[in-house]
Amino acid sequence: MIQHDLLPEENTLPKSYYQAKKILCPMGMEYQKIHACPNDCMLYRHEFEEMSKCPRCGASWYKVKDDEGYNSDENSKKGPPMKVLWYLPIIPRFKCLFANGDDAKDLTWHANGRNSDGVVRYPADCSQWKKIDDLYPDFDKEARNLRLGLASDGMNPYGNLSTQHSSWPVLLVIYNFPLWLCMK
Repeated sequence: MIQHDLLPEENTLPKSYYQAKKILCPMGMEYQKIHACPNDCMLYRHEFEEMSKCPRCGASWYKVKDDEGYNSDENSKKGPPMKVLWYLPIIPRFKCLFANGDDAKDLTWHANGRNSDGVVRYPADCSQWKKIDDLYPDFDKEARNLRLGLASDGMNPYGNLSTQHSSWPVLLVIYNFPLWLCMK
């Protein structure tokens, strides 16, 4: 991984996906690979698991090659899929946060421990947070409810070397954590 080489020598970032998987999977941090339509029409799961092409756009589920290599018969399920979604289930990650007493206490810091003097120092001081509290008062009553932010951006991890590959990471940020924890 290039990220490991960019960090200081004493960093603990895993050097490969295999090493990262060895750390995360025993902690209940598994991931699921879900095959998807190359045109982003659908995911091949549940009632669509048995299909070989997208019912909306007609694109093949699997890569098709005429010469040796991948199977040219679009109805067979052989060869690599056209597109794969890596799904990281969120509920086990939230359970891990609340299983640790220190993390569980930090997740309620916005309600129990912050200075509320009218100065905007934390997302809970902002008008958007207060508007959500006004719109959903039942959600606001429970301090353990998680406030989440979602961000996404496309990138090609190989730069200009490969136009066939792109990654679209989706970042989910928990706003409940105090900011000083993020800066440690």
